[in-house]
Amino acid sequence: MVARIYRPAKTAMQSGKAKTQRWVLDYEPEVAKSVEPLMGYTSSSDMQQQVRLYFETQEEAVAYAKRHGIAHRVEKAQERRVRGAAYADNFKFNRVAPWTH
Repeated sequence: MVARIYRPAKTAMQSGKAKTQRWVLDYEPEVAKSVEPLMGYTSSSDMQQQVRLYFETQEEAVAYAKRHGIAHRVEKAQERRVRGAAYADNFKFNRVAPWTH
């Protein structure tokens, strides 16, 4: 049972940084998911996949994993690159590249 500690990336539907500041502890799947033949539902007998813990800092998440004897792997957080351009910059007169469809 290995846990993964990471800071989630923003979803494609987000423009801000909501829900990306906290660290998450998730368990790696131990059992593959299976498809139920009659209805086609995807299921798994691994209950650890349902557990997701949130922490304010990476140190808190690592300390929790060590305190409870959970093998863990920390994934480095990738910072989001922010372009400083505004929508109006697409239509500037002195634009470097021509604007085309």
